Amino acid sequence: MTAEKSASFVAFRRDLHRFPEISGQEVQTQQRIKAFVAPFTPDQTTEIATTGLLLQYGTANSGPVTLIRADIDALPIQEVNTFGHKSQVEGVSHKCGHDGHAAILARLASLLAEKPLQKGRVYLLFQPAEETGQGAEAVLNDPEFATVRPDRVFALHNLPSFAPGTVVCKPGPFTAAVQSLIVKFKGKVSHSAEPEKGLNPAYLMADFTLKSRSLINPNPQSDDFVSITPVYTTLGEKSYGISAGYGEVHLTLRTRTSQKMERLTSQLLNILAILSVGTGIEIETGTTEVFFANQNHPDAFEEVKNAAHKLGFPFSEKQEPFRWGEDFGLFTQRYPGAMFGIGNGENSPALHNDDYDFNDDLIEPAARLFLALLDRHYQ
Repeated sequence: MTAEKSASFVAFRRDLHRFPEISGQEVQTQQRIKAFVAPFTPDQTTEIATTGLLLQYGTANSGPVTLIRADIDALPIQEVNTFGHKSQVEGVSHKCGHDGHAAILARLASLLAEKPLQKGRVYLLFQPAEETGQGAEAVLNDPEFATVRPDRVFALHNLPSFAPGTVVCKPGPFTAAVQSLIVKFKGKVSHSAEPEKGLNPAYLMADFTLKSRSLINPNPQSDDFVSITPVYTTLGEKSYGISAGYGEVHLTLRTRTSQKMERLTSQLLNILAILSVGTGIEIETGTTEVFFANQNHPDAFEEVKNAAHKLGFPFSEKQEPFRWGEDFGLFTQRYPGAMFGIGNGENSPALHNDDYDFNDDLIEPAARLFLALLDRHYQ
């Protein structure tokens, strides 16, 4: 690829970085992507999940059907970087590299335009709302997706702390199952001089939070890995004559598999039920930002590994899943496929740090790796 052409994809990535949009609000991001990829002549371009975009290459009903996904949403984080492409939106920035993921997929679109498919179909999905865990579900539930029916699905994520361009993958769980549990404690307010005339949930909240610690297994290499992180709590008001009558505890939970997440959630609800007996305090629970574990199919893992070796890219087989959640897990729960990582640089700031930025040198090799995965099935 010429330096001029390479620069156009870097410029595109940096343009997305300047104008980030948070989950579910990627209206201008969608239109920027749509305009940029139009010259790469997809057979069909479809707006999906409201703010996402689906490109189709190939129209044959026979042959393989592959879906490759990139996420496009930003985070509600104020950027501290001062480079020329810094975010122009107050309090919002691309601190997970989704701008880079979108640029990789755009480059793959240009490669597919140069080499039309002779059989089957390839779908390139620019997916919104990954950070909230809602985007994958919105795509899968969109009627526009009903006819896609992929045979295999692939996605990547850039990885700070790994050498640039190193491909990282593993069979089985690649990212953790993650969800947040919200517990509401509904008691009764009273005068703080007469707390016995009300129902103050403070001690029940404290007992529950402390009891939850007994379920933690911090060893990331264990099949029974469990992380429970208190992320938010509220109780009463700053009115010192009133005994509180309402409170909330929010916990973020992480396990290696979605099945273990179900068990952990049941254990926590059982603890709540036991502790609340006889207190008179009403308990209401709910979950939010649910991420299913990415389950890498063994055949798809081998395909990623072989493609990396074929291209001469460094390859690292990870021994335990990453602890962060990724809603591509909903795809790998339904279809054979794999998510893999690509190193963003050993000295790269961590994901979700306010000084993070995507490494533009990854755009070309990552797109070539996706193309190598396709070549195996479409030659």
